[in-house]
Amino acid sequence: MSRTRATTTRAEIAEQPAVVAALLQRERGSIERLAAEMRHRRPRYAVIAARGSSDNVARYAQHALGRLAGLPVVLATPSLHTLYDAPPRYVDALVVGISQSGASPDVVKVVADGARQGAMTAAITNDPSSSLAAAAAHVVDLGAGEERSVAATKTYTASLAAIAWLAAAAAGDHAREDDLGTLAEALAAQLAREGDVAAALDAAAGWERLTVVGRGAHYATAFEAALKLRELAGVVAEPFSAADLLHGPIATVGRDQPLLAIAPDGPTDGSMRELVAAARGRGAPVAAIGHDPALGDPFLGLVDVPEWLGPVVAIVPAQLLAVGLAERRGVDVDAPFGLRKITLTR
Repeated sequence: MSRTRATTTRAEIAEQPAVVAALLQRERGSIERLAAEMRHRRPRYAVIAARGSSDNVARYAQHALGRLAGLPVVLATPSLHTLYDAPPRYVDALVVGISQSGASPDVVKVVADGARQGAMTAAITNDPSSSLAAAAAHVVDLGAGEERSVAATKTYTASLAAIAWLAAAAAGDHAREDDLGTLAEALAAQLAREGDVAAALDAAAGWERLTVVGRGAHYATAFEAALKLRELAGVVAEPFSAADLLHGPIATVGRDQPLLAIAPDGPTDGSMRELVAAARGRGAPVAAIGHDPALGDPFLGLVDVPEWLGPVVAIVPAQLLAVGLAERRGVDVDAPFGLRKITLTR
């Protein structure tokens, strides 16, 4: 029987619909100004500096900005800026820092160096008075309120929504911008599906090692789900693309190494089914987050949203599963071992 108690982490997970709704009402001007400059200056590529959960937002940006706006996205190498004093050339680039605190010196330095070189710069942060915001020409304020739990939840989904909005606006895709209006209601509906998570906890209780797989838009979801299970519940969870896993690491999946598949309906359905079949062929227990219960046992169902926005909703069952599993293991989810809210890396 799971021991559910009121925690800051659970409270902040529950705030996600309201946080995303408020972001979509408040930040239109910031997004439109940044998107307008992107359309005017036509950057050839984007560079994103981030750490932790924000790095997984950057993985979604690789998909969303590439798919909607045709913009290649690379992840920054901050140590080139801070430890080696060898910043790359950001000619014709958009340089973005994503950080809930806006305080990490290495993320700030990437954006500051981009600005010094004349690149377009933007910050996506929960602190508009931060050093990161000061370094950037454009600031998107997540406005999530203080995130007191160590594990990022509401700032993660808000950052995903901001990236999705920017991708649609930069592409001039008004239909997809309208899609964003469904997000808050969908998040609330997903949070209401607590029964799926409660049922999954018995099967997940024995997880010590886990392979988490997603593809396309949900490559980011796999990384964030693995991160939450690692940092909260202590599961040694390793994320992969389905395509990468089939290239050889599938050999590590087996009876003692379960698979968690992020497998909603959509363009990646075929490759995810191939992967699930391969894992079962090796005797691996398979859990799934998606739309088809045949894909996993346990299975955590997803509400319907426009496919390209799926990651904003699909992370919710993983958040709740990680919290529930941590509580079963006696972990203080508001202060898990080894984590601090603000980590100042260089």
